[in-house]
Amino acid sequence: MPHLHIKEFKEIELPSLLDGVTFDFMASNVHHLDEKLIAVKYEGEEFFLLVKEDGKRTLLKTDKLTRPASIYNVHRALLAYAKAAGLEVVASNVPDTQKNVHLQEANALKKIEYFAKNFPKDKEVRIEVGFGSGRHLLHQAAQNPDVLFIGIEIHRPSIEQVLKQIVIQKLDNVMVLDYDARLFMELVPSNLVGAIYVHFPVPWDKKPHRRVISTNFIKEARRILKVGGTLELRTDSENYYAYSYETFIDFPKISLQIHKNRDIAVSSKYEDRWKRMEKNIYDVIMTNDEVSPALEIEGDFSFPQKIKLSNEELIALHNKTIRFEGGFIHFERVYKLENGVMLRISMGSFDRPEHLYLIITDNRLSFYPELPLRSPSNLEAHKHLLKALDG
Repeated sequence: MPHLHIKEFKEIELPSLLDGVTFDFMASNVHHLDEKLIAVKYEGEEFFLLVKEDGKRTLLKTDKLTRPASIYNVHRALLAYAKAAGLEVVASNVPDTQKNVHLQEANALKKIEYFAKNFPKDKEVRIEVGFGSGRHLLHQAAQNPDVLFIGIEIHRPSIEQVLKQIVIQKLDNVMVLDYDARLFMELVPSNLVGAIYVHFPVPWDKKPHRRVISTNFIKEARRILKVGGTLELRTDSENYYAYSYETFIDFPKISLQIHKNRDIAVSSKYEDRWKRMEKNIYDVIMTNDEVSPALEIEGDFSFPQKIKLSNEELIALHNKTIRFEGGFIHFERVYKLENGVMLRISMGSFDRPEHLYLIITDNRLSFYPELPLRSPSNLEAHKHLLKALDG
């Protein structure tokens, strides 16, 4: 993770603008005085820089929850703040370089709001979950120019490498998203997708609840796939294969194909390595054979003009959890602002919660850096959040 090891943190006057980077406000953790967040805007992205005093050193880095898709934007923000505050940098892994020429031309990276507001429906869609090096995604896009491919990945170097290749190969039918694929599936229109690829997901043998393949994921896949569309799992993990097969076959009615050591047109460098090691590769392919009802989501994330709780009562919400059927809200951390309070919360369903911040200033509320995904579980959680804020 990009970071600066600094001798001493210094505050600057806010809001402030330097080298195109806007620093809006600062939030101080109420219960951990060694942690501060600095709100940043740069090239259309909003995120926090994190100040963390760790023993004998102080680090300035990006906040994991709000970090932007562009690593370059993080670099620019870190360097700009250090310059504005006159910080003495002891050590750094942040390069002071120009943005890669191909990344300057890249426009395939989209925010979740792009899909939430007006999901592309004018052509067949195929989705790859966790595209890694991007070999399979890019190959499929090149071979199927009339199909829109949506690649979902959270590993930043992989995202930027694929964005470069999209420009180099002049592909105009690929979109890239840095988001939780399980949440993304909830806003995809029904009966639209031709294929979903889940190739070599992390097995998560010690944390099975984090696996991509689950009963809920398969249900959403069946809903968004058109008739004849497929969900394709490819894995080298015996445990993941066995777990996934049992999860698939638990459905009362389902069409599956099972393959062992099947060759496909393109393979990742990891698959090449595993084949040299003579590891077995398993494919589980589900074919959808039913038409699903249209997706209907009702509700919004609006707030009342005022809330009843005082700042002290808002701070007292720290570490409180509200549970309801199918989901929860947890108040993870509380921060003080110059003129209000900020809450870090997790909300939504138990197996795919959303993490974000809630800012309360002058009795006005807003989510930061963006609204939650407009999914049924998040909308239900929002109703319970309103009740909690109403006292």
